[in-house]
Amino acid sequence: MSRLVYVLNGPNLNLLGKRQPAIYGYETLADVEADCRRAAGELKLEIEFHQSNAEHQIIDWIHEARERAGGIVINPAAFTHTSVAILDALNACEFPIIEVHISNVHRRESFRHHSYVSLVASGVIAGFGTQGYTLAIQRIARLIDEDQR
Repeated sequence: MSRLVYVLNGPNLNLLGKRQPAIYGYETLADVEADCRRAAGELKLEIEFHQSNAEHQIIDWIHEARERAGGIVINPAAFTHTSVAILDALNACEFPIIEVHISNVHRRESFRHHSYVSLVASGVIAGFGTQGYTLAIQRIARLIDEDQR
């Protein structure tokens, strides 16, 4: 199995550090990427890191990952609660998928409590701030290692 992991970020995550820092913190998406690359390097993983505000672009990256990667870490942001299309794309993947949310979505508005992505995710990490990405990278590495045994 490939040791390449796609880290995909949905809408408005390009505004990390600027948008609602009381909820999402002051780290930027560049900080998150650096943390992911550092964690991946320690675990001998490669990373493809992407962010888009466009649903179709995220779906295209999922399709690409399906052919190349050993797993996906995804923070679908608002698409979490709305995108059957992203769910369908992820359903075509035969590797681990970890869903990440910076905030604890279960302490927020009720519409945020439902996730289409959770239906296919191997695990969900929510409420750990941007550290959730590092935890997701660690979990993906373990799942890839277990699959290679």
